[in-house]
Amino acid sequence: MDCLSCYTKIMKALFSDTHPKMESLQIQLLRDVPAWRKLEMLTQLNATAQLLALNGIRQRHPEASDIQLRRRLASLLLGEDKASEVYGELRDAS
Repeated sequence: MDCLSCYTKIMKALFSDTHPKMESLQIQLLRDVPAWRKLEMLTQLNATAQLLALNGIRQRHPEASDIQLRRRLASLLLGEDKASEVYGELRDAS
């Protein structure tokens, strides 16, 4: 079995809802994208993930101020210990 066959089998397991020819085309298109554009896409994905996380925190803590929401986001992204070290203790909205 050649390397391409191994790769295709692995990718099929990950993306079972995508036709193999379309998946192959997607992979080739991504390979052709310049590095600067890949970094730009990754930056946009990270920003979207943070926005979704912040909206989820806002739904769970509707009484929290913007500062408290961002502090909770820091806990989610960094872990509570590191977030406390960098931003201080989390203060509840009361």
